[in-house]
Amino acid sequence: MNTAITARPSSPSLGPSPSGKHLIYLMGASGSGKDTLLRHLRNAVQPGEPVLVAHRYITRPSSDHEGSVSLSDEEFRRRIDLGCFALHWHSHGLHYGVGIEIDAWMSGHAIVILNGSRGHLAQAHARYPELTAVEITVNPGVLAARLTQRGRETPDQIQARLRQATHRYTVPPMCTITSLSNDTTPEDAAAELLSITRRLLSR
Repeated sequence: MNTAITARPSSPSLGPSPSGKHLIYLMGASGSGKDTLLRHLRNAVQPGEPVLVAHRYITRPSSDHEGSVSLSDEEFRRRIDLGCFALHWHSHGLHYGVGIEIDAWMSGHAIVILNGSRGHLAQAHARYPELTAVEITVNPGVLAARLTQRGRETPDQIQARLRQATHRYTVPPMCTITSLSNDTTPEDAAAELLSITRRLLSR
């Protein structure tokens, strides 16, 4: 199993980051449908709306159904050392990262939506204290069916992910979580996510 990768002390300083008032931190259990909702949202955003979905860097092959870029462990570590990630974390034996380019996007007044980790919320909030945290919730039976259908995990891995889905996570002070149910159709949940996004645009 992979071990957690941490930045070396020599990693370059990138200066202050945006406050996160233009950032939506989307999170939810594995299989909750985050990638599907983000695909629907991309299709629904109008050309004149400055909304960008950040792709993730991940140390496994990416599928056609997710906005991820596959990296080796060695390349992932190299990009940490070069300061290429705004956020990065380790989960289920894999390394995930979101590129530092999101800071430039937010500085240009775009709304940025990223597929994040519940376990990394505290670190994300420390960097972006004004972020909007949205948690996708799914009935356990629905979640189990989706994990089985996508065929990415073994039965033991599915059970581990179902247990992880019920684990409590740290919610930082002054951070409010908006719950978004994805028990019915992804179109319904994506429409609600788009409403949240457009409320940020109107501020």
